[in-house]
Amino acid sequence: MLPLKKILCPTDFSEPSLEALQAAVELARHFQAELLVVHVVSPVPTVAAPPGPIGFDVGAYQQGLSESAEQSLNELLNERVPREITSWATVAHGDPSHEIIRLAEKSAVDVIVTATRGASAWRTFVFGSVAERIVRGAPCPVLTVPPRQQDGPRS
Repeated sequence: MLPLKKILCPTDFSEPSLEALQAAVELARHFQAELLVVHVVSPVPTVAAPPGPIGFDVGAYQQGLSESAEQSLNELLNERVPREITSWATVAHGDPSHEIIRLAEKSAVDVIVTATRGASAWRTFVFGSVAERIVRGAPCPVLTVPPRQQDGPRS
């Protein structure tokens, strides 16, 4: 595993994922590693529409989500990743855990640094943890970063 040359860090722009990004930045700085930051846009669920004009363009909405994610990723890199770290951002589309694992394989990363909790706690309850699925399916080691506790240091 050591030394690390490529680090992948997924983000959903939540506070826990920003803490994971900070850990990934520290590792990248220490090992002079490349940092790939990824955001996965989940598909918009659709239902069959009745014939006739449709008031909602799913394709345009999905495109808007993708463009917004790309802009947010670029801002995130500019604000939180020092210039001396070689980094790039990518937006993927699909199931988050599947796409993160696919990118890790495709990019031959040495480690994935991910938060244990993201923006949507109810989804974790209903669908299971993205972080858990990444740990189970990753082709490389996974460093999970738990959220900071509000009332004191971690034990």
